[in-house]
Amino acid sequence: MKKLLYIICILFFAQTAFSQELLANVQINNQQIAGSNTQVFRTLEKSLRDFINNTSWTGKKLQNFEKVKCNFAIVISERPSNNSFKGSIVVQATRPVFNSQYETPLMNINDTNFSFEYNENENLVFNERQFSGKNLIDVISFYIYVILGYDGDSYQLKGGQPWFDKAFKIAQNSQNQNYEGWNTIESQRNRGALISGLQNENTSTLRTVYYSYHRAGLDNLAKQDQNPAKKTIAESLMQLKFYENNFQMNYPISVFLETKSNEIFNIFNSGSNTSVNISELKTLMGTLSPKDIDSKWDKWK
Repeated sequence: MKKLLYIICILFFAQTAFSQELLANVQINNQQIAGSNTQVFRTLEKSLRDFINNTSWTGKKLQNFEKVKCNFAIVISERPSNNSFKGSIVVQATRPVFNSQYETPLMNINDTNFSFEYNENENLVFNERQFSGKNLIDVISFYIYVILGYDGDSYQLKGGQPWFDKAFKIAQNSQNQNYEGWNTIESQRNRGALISGLQNENTSTLRTVYYSYHRAGLDNLAKQDQNPAKKTIAESLMQLKFYENNFQMNYPISVFLETKSNEIFNIFNSGSNTSVNISELKTLMGTLSPKDIDSKWDKWK
């Protein structure tokens, strides 16, 4: 009997040990650079996938349907030396919408200042107390906590704060380390600017919008009468009027609009909008996202 219990315990821990918080896909594109050793990219791709999916980022053990789906797409454009690389990384994440088959985008970021060092088959280990020295783990871990922060905010008002705090700490550790993308002085659209903006009290309105948009709005959109949910979503979006005079200087606002513009358009482009002041919403969205006036906002009726 004791032996049977021992076997059951072993099986249980074998199943949960690798049941972490993320369900990530990783792709590395190295077509822009020539070279004989391309195996290093396949090795890195697998190592990153295992690192992201098998690391316990929050201490929680989740089943697959509870994990946050995300995608890391890395494009290598330069290889200055055998173990140094430059390029860009696109980070995307989604979460399911209640009572539907639809998955809403949480974030969609294209980071064009991504450089790092990597030796094939090296162990990837995250240490939140200090900079890794190579920038690879730091950038990936930073975006993982940003993903978890956005996911938490979508379910509970400022529910992602513990994970944004972790991302902020990584950004602090990574400043002044001779890698671009961390210092807010460099750019208003980089990793440092993103997490500084999310931590700034002046952006708290956006995080309130993020919660009400998802939890009180989208999660009720599958009901037969969509008007109450649409009204909530529209009222949430109208709170972004707070930023209409400085949104171009606020990277988190840009990330929200770039991630959500297609979804926002589709919500109000079909069905009844009788509960919404569509003209008022159209004006605001045209101000915040003028590039979409012709393709989206002017098509609303």
